[in-house]
Amino acid sequence: MRVIVFSDTHGNLAAANKIMESNKVCDHFIFLGDGLDELDVIKAMYPEKNIYSVLGNCDKGPAPTSDTVEIFNTRIYFTHGHLCSVRDSHDILIRNAREAGATIILYGHTHIRYYKYEDGLYILNPGSAAQPKDGKPPCYAFFDLTPCGISCAHVNV
Repeated sequence: MRVIVFSDTHGNLAAANKIMESNKVCDHFIFLGDGLDELDVIKAMYPEKNIYSVLGNCDKGPAPTSDTVEIFNTRIYFTHGHLCSVRDSHDILIRNAREAGATIILYGHTHIRYYKYEDGLYILNPGSAAQPKDGKPPCYAFFDLTPCGISCAHVNV
């Protein structure tokens, strides 16, 4: 089961749509905030997809600031990250994920790709689909949930 993760589109509907079009066979998408306006358009364009989302620091609306979902018997904690001091450390993320019983942590906000397996937790930032700050191209990420384990990767938009 592949899950697509993207974040920080900041008004770039074309980037969000390209991610959706490039992953037509996938059923689960997680958006980590800062672009909920274009995500509303994406949800209308792809009503058959399971699209989960959280509020970013540049978003307005009724979406939660963090959430937990279970996909293929795997609990996933996700948040934009601005309320968890992700620029300083992952401590708050890790604490929140453990409290939620999650094994995967997803966050955005920094616009910098990140992936690490640490103490039984997969920690993934998909970077920014529109405005990266790490000198690399815009990107998103995916993780595969299989009976043999979990694998993650970043993909350039």
